[in-house]
Amino acid sequence: MLLAQISDLHIKRPGALAYQRVDTGAALAHCVAALNALEPRPDVVIMTGDLVDQGDPEQYAHLKTLLAPLEIPYYLLVGNHDDRTALREAFSDRPELRTGGDFVHYAVDVGPLRLIALDSIVPGQSAGNLCDARLAWLETQLDAARDQPVIVALHHPPFKCGIGHMDDLRLDPHAAERLAALIARHPNVERVICGHVHRPMFVRFGGTIASAVPAPAHQVALDLREDAPSAFTLEPPAFALHWYDAASGLVTHHAYVDGADGPYPFYDEEGALID
Repeated sequence: MLLAQISDLHIKRPGALAYQRVDTGAALAHCVAALNALEPRPDVVIMTGDLVDQGDPEQYAHLKTLLAPLEIPYYLLVGNHDDRTALREAFSDRPELRTGGDFVHYAVDVGPLRLIALDSIVPGQSAGNLCDARLAWLETQLDAARDQPVIVALHHPPFKCGIGHMDDLRLDPHAAERLAALIARHPNVERVICGHVHRPMFVRFGGTIASAVPAPAHQVALDLREDAPSAFTLEPPAFALHWYDAASGLVTHHAYVDGADGPYPFYDEEGALID
């Protein structure tokens, strides 16, 4: 089972640049082409929020156009840049986006795995939270999936990462503590996957592992100084490939959108190591 994860697409209206510098639409088009070219192809693509930049209906229409060439099934999550109503209207053909009432959360089977997609957004705020209702819903979903390996997905990381301005915008610490306790009571949770921070990260969390992924366009600057400014870089765009095997669990690889030179052989035609 192979799952791709992309996050923080920040799609603008056609022709507009994010921060007057980043062509996020072109970046997503390149990422879609890279995903389609993978061999083997992922079974599903999970997009962990900040799908567009201002939650604008025109941005969602552009997002849908950009995703049309993707030849792999995909699931959408909301981030703090998203708008629940506009997303649901643009993707009215996605029934899972409408099953959660006030929230865009849902649970689906992807092969042997159960994917539980959480809604961590608070309208008008950049930081995230999980209210009593959302945590109760999650507990119900986890209890119902005790016989399956589970991936819990949400936009906001429930952990500090050392990048100060992003830590200020993470999941509410109290909600993160409650989430960790809930996850710890369900040892079949293979991973908690997140977006938001535009960087690859891994940390122990709730008796399992929480991880975040880089973005297909701009990355948050890796600056661990206490007074580091809020800034981004144009490092190589990337995404995660989560390979699942029942014996090994979930193994994560990071793949670059633009690829690299090679591959080159280690051994010659006679089987000797090339030296």
